[in-house]
Amino acid sequence: MDELSLYVLDIVMNSVRAGAEHIEISIIEEGEWLTFTVKDDGCGMTEEQLKKLSDPFFTTRKTRKVGLGVPFLRMLAEMTGGSVEIKSVHESVSGDHGTELVARFGRHHIDFVPTGDMTGTVITLIQGSPDIDFVYRHKGDGFDVRLDCNELKAVLGDGISLAEPEVLAWIREYLNDQYSPSGE
Repeated sequence: MDELSLYVLDIVMNSVRAGAEHIEISIIEEGEWLTFTVKDDGCGMTEEQLKKLSDPFFTTRKTRKVGLGVPFLRMLAEMTGGSVEIKSVHESVSGDHGTELVARFGRHHIDFVPTGDMTGTVITLIQGSPDIDFVYRHKGDGFDVRLDCNELKAVLGDGISLAEPEVLAWIREYLNDQYSPSGE
């Protein structure tokens, strides 16, 4: 994967598979650093699973025998002088369970991957899992993009899915407008 947006999609899909109902995605670009965070209320991971997470031959998926997303993300972050930290509480331990991944990248390092199409990533996530409450924020130089699916659901009411083509088109335009410099 050669864009951060694809790693965001991969990591968030792990949260979806973990049964999360609420997923927060945050990308903050400040100074020399880009910090990407995904926090969910999914089933969480045991200590054993958390320790094995950096092993590319460990995955909880039944469809393939390797899990390269987190090891590659960690490698990319470390190549830019950054890091990846993962905290998780398994549902068997506490009612307040879930996982938080924080990846930090040196923005001006030669090995920094481009951000990519974050709007497309958010649209893909909502279209594939319209019942999940995604909260998205991407703050950078000259923009502060925000989207809260719970707020959209409150406006639309119970009868309209966020996966409806007209709703997705509106979300795409809404996000793109926030990324554009004001007035353009």
